[in-house]
Amino acid sequence: MVQVDMVRAYVMVRVDAGVVGDVADRVRDLSAVAEGHAVAGDYDVVAEVVADEMYEAMETVADEIHELDGTSETKTYVCLD
Repeated sequence: MVQVDMVRAYVMVRVDAGVVGDVADRVRDLSAVAEGHAVAGDYDVVAEVVADEMYEAMETVADEIHELDGTSETKTYVCLD
């Protein structure tokens, strides 16, 4: 269970053709990622990022997820409740 004062965000990841499984595996291995799934739809991978502070969550997206080989786009939704 996530603590109330934690920052949670859902990150949609669009990846290059043929690397969905590999990117999903690497996303799941990141320390701030609570869950990661390959999905069907406009995006290819959805990850739940949990962090102590907003900066840490955004750093995970910008410096770790978005920089993975095969990642072409990310969209982040920060939870408000």
